[in-house]
Amino acid sequence: MIDLAEDKPTNPLLRIGAQPIALTAAALLLLIAGVTSMAIWRAYTGHAPEADRVVTSRLLQARTAQASEQLVEKTKGLEATQQESIDQLQVVQDQLQTVKRLLAMQQSDTKRLSEQVATLNESIDGLRQSFASVRATEAETPSVTRRKPARRAHASARHHKSRS
Repeated sequence: MIDLAEDKPTNPLLRIGAQPIALTAAALLLLIAGVTSMAIWRAYTGHAPEADRVVTSRLLQARTAQASEQLVEKTKGLEATQQESIDQLQVVQDQLQTVKRLLAMQQSDTKRLSEQVATLNESIDGLRQSFASVRATEAETPSVTRRKPARRAHASARHHKSRS
């Protein structure tokens, strides 16, 4: 048969595992000692994690507020620039409308003047043709024109004779 006395564990960790309350108490004491030493060290050096967190959060809030103010200022600047651009665009559109009206007036004046020039050209052509036909008529009857003054002279001589 197997002897149970020989099966006793020779490992010391197995003997400690047999007494769990003592092991738990020792672990708890180590934990409390560690936490206490950390608290004493932080109190001595003046660093508290809550204070660090508060300071960090306040810095973040200040940076956020500053960034927000900068965004508001930039937005206002963009709005002002946009309004100026709109005003300038309105001025340009008004000027464009004025130029369009002036161009339309100039075009109508040009058309009217072109029509007047065409009418004058027609009148001048008519006068040229009339003058040419008068010259042609004078060229065909040059003796008649010369006779008229001679007749007058002849008639004047008759008139003088009848008076005498």
